Amino acid sequence: MYSLAMSIARTLLALLESGPRHGYDLKRAYDTHLGADKPLHYGQVYSTLARLLRNGLVESAGVEAGDGPDRKRYAITDAGVTDVESWLATPEQPETYLQNTLYAKVVLALLSGRNASRVLDAQRAEHLKHMRELTRRKSGGDLIDQLICDHALFHLEADLRWLELTEARINQLSETVRGKHADTIEEGARR
Repeated sequence: MYSLAMSIARTLLALLESGPRHGYDLKRAYDTHLGADKPLHYGQVYSTLARLLRNGLVESAGVEAGDGPDRKRYAITDAGVTDVESWLATPEQPETYLQNTLYAKVVLALLSGRNASRVLDAQRAEHLKHMRELTRRKSGGDLIDQLICDHALFHLEADLRWLELTEARINQLSETVRGKHADTIEEGARR
């Protein structure tokens, strides 16, 4: 699985395939096409370009004079193109979320004798609020925004199904969690 830093590096490489660019152009292209919710910082762009240059995936393509400081242009190398091709052809590892904070909160609420249904209800309300915001954004957005919002909405819908299932099984889960907790305490006392 690629780290976020690797994903950004490869994204910048892929953006360079259309031709040489300087950091400002790359940031603008990234933010326009991929970073609507989380734009890149200039420092991240330039540190990534420096690493790509060091690794031979990009090369200097001259300097462009501007109103401010001169802008160094970068071009993708053959090795960079090969890296992008390999990255695009490699499927991403599906995220299974087997250990997440929401599940931990439900279990800890049950262990402490708190009302786990309140945890689930609060989360459900937050999910629905976020889904309404995404739906509004989707209805006023272009195709790129619609697809991004659909992706997020499908994940939130899956979370809501999990919340409903967990709520339906809350009594059974409570017994299971408390039973395992009692076993753990008993085992600790024997040591």
